[in-house]
Amino acid sequence: MANFKPNLFRSVYIFFELMEIVVVVGKPQVPCYFIFGDSLFDSGNNNELVTTARSNYLPYGTDFPQGVTGRFTNGRTIADIIGELLGFDEYIPTYATVTDQHISRGVNYASGGSGIREETGSHLGGRISLDRQLLNHYSIVSRLFHLQRNITFTRDYLSKCIYIVNIGSNDYINNYFKPDIYATSHMYTTNRYAQRLVQQYSRQLKCLYNLGGRKIAIFGLGLIGCTPAEISTFGTEGRPCVKFINDAVKLFNNKLKPILDDLNAYNPDAKFTFINVTSISLQQGTVLTNVPSCILRSDGQCVQTTLISLVRSMSMFYDGYHPTEVSNIHTARLSYIAISPMDASPYDISHLVQL
Repeated sequence: MANFKPNLFRSVYIFFELMEIVVVVGKPQVPCYFIFGDSLFDSGNNNELVTTARSNYLPYGTDFPQGVTGRFTNGRTIADIIGELLGFDEYIPTYATVTDQHISRGVNYASGGSGIREETGSHLGGRISLDRQLLNHYSIVSRLFHLQRNITFTRDYLSKCIYIVNIGSNDYINNYFKPDIYATSHMYTTNRYAQRLVQQYSRQLKCLYNLGGRKIAIFGLGLIGCTPAEISTFGTEGRPCVKFINDAVKLFNNKLKPILDDLNAYNPDAKFTFINVTSISLQQGTVLTNVPSCILRSDGQCVQTTLISLVRSMSMFYDGYHPTEVSNIHTARLSYIAISPMDASPYDISHLVQL
């Protein structure tokens, strides 16, 4: 397990290394970009929901150009940064706010507290599960068909887009490891639970394929047991992280990879790419601390309007669960390398939706 003890020299080195990211100027590399997931990608879909899983208040957004938006971090999310690297000159709008004028460039469906399982996060209040995010995407695809009035063209168009999915953490944090609220840990061993999760996830990813997705990046689970909130809740017995939680994460990731191999084998016209977030996290753990940058509520989120530590540029976590922007930059850069359509030509999509 990684040691999160900071090393100033290496921290400064990685900070400047990450600042070398060059944002693509001009037309996007792909015509559109669709985002699915939980709070790691949510950019405001939860703002109008009755839920405690909201971040539309300070100190969230402290370093974001538009201020408070509903992003669960101080600045940009991983999804935001990948979008910049793909060449999009504006952040992808949320499903809650997107208009017909903008749907051809993509939509962000992600929702804080959501999971692969429908009941996940229900104790938090409102959230949009992955199944319902897919229903929302079906609605968007139908609107595109209607606007473009050419099914063949729309399907070809969607097949050239980038789709990213980051979900599953809440199925552990806000489901399996809350045995006083959810029955899953009483029903399944960790091995069986991981198996059930990836089976359901496989069906959901196949649904995304059936809705036109062909270039799909799936983010594995990170080291949940190393988050400040889980360490505070469960303790570590002298280890750097909560071992039994990270063991469960490893089971999930190990079962997910062959599922994606099967999806690639049975759908040769598609590319399902696994992003190894655990490996990325271990790299960052050698240079960034795991001390949160704000005062935490009991659920791991920032207390409203609390002062933010100036060392957030050297910390992996902004609150009890969510990464800082500097951590997101590192993850996004490596993810972009894995999913970028390097051979793709820029697309001029300004003419596609006539309103």
